[in-house]
Amino acid sequence: MAEPFVSTPVIIDAAESPLAGHYEQGEFGNLDRGARVTLTERFALAICDVCAWPGSETKAANAIKRASGASVTKTKDAIAEDAQAFRHAPGRWSVVAQNPALPEALAKAVGENGTVVDLSHGRTVLRIDGRQSRRVLSKLFPIDFRSDAFPLEKGLATKHHEIFAQIQRVGEDAFDIIVFRSYARAFWHALRKASEEVGYAVD
Repeated sequence: MAEPFVSTPVIIDAAESPLAGHYEQGEFGNLDRGARVTLTERFALAICDVCAWPGSETKAANAIKRASGASVTKTKDAIAEDAQAFRHAPGRWSVVAQNPALPEALAKAVGENGTVVDLSHGRTVLRIDGRQSRRVLSKLFPIDFRSDAFPLEKGLATKHHEIFAQIQRVGEDAFDIIVFRSYARAFWHALRKASEEVGYAVD
């Protein structure tokens, strides 16, 4: 059995944000009814991809729970106090946490049941929150964001044109969007443009 692989963790801080020079705080767009969504970039996160070997999906899911506290199963996504995880393909999960030691913890927990790849240096996490968040996201993705179709904790992989994105519902009206770091600036501008109609704040 192959040894589990984990790359060296590199945690990006605010000073190294791919949105540097394009992240202007304030309120923008149609503010007749105030800012009805809030956009933020989440910093200093560990972001990992866990892939289970065939037949080891349950063991890998249990390992994610032990290492991050996010109680995923083969079919259930989860959010913990400082971590979140969701299945974006059969036997594959995205795991995000504020703990910089997450990659090593996951590699140790997963062991010979799969692989762990640290993507912290190559991904950016953006959050949209507010009662109009679903309206905004529906402009960008062909997905049903209604609560019964997209329940709390659910995550999935999709695209905005050619920009690969992973989305997880993390609150009543809050969604985290994980994109490639190289596309973060382009997607950020698309997200802002889509939010202009309802009025938005950048925190």
